[in-house]
Amino acid sequence: MNSHTAALFVLSMPAMLLFVGSIILISKCRSAFSWLQLIGSAGLMLVVLTHFAEAFELIPWTGWGLENSTGHWLDLGSAVVALTLFPIGYLAHALAR
Repeated sequence: MNSHTAALFVLSMPAMLLFVGSIILISKCRSAFSWLQLIGSAGLMLVVLTHFAEAFELIPWTGWGLENSTGHWLDLGSAVVALTLFPIGYLAHALAR
């Protein structure tokens, strides 16, 4: 295991915790804000999964690591979703309480 994959395993833990926490929140409180958090944390999990696929060279036709490839746009799009929807949902949920 090289240092890149070891860092992925360590850095994937907060993303998994956010995802599980969002699932627990949606089971307790079904509001639009909790759905935004869940979709945002799912986007973060997709970022983690694309980096795992890149590290282990899974699905090579996506062109992981290449500019303007399918893998690049999937990673970028899911990061944008994660970094916009999760904070909006979290902040709105906190302010609504």
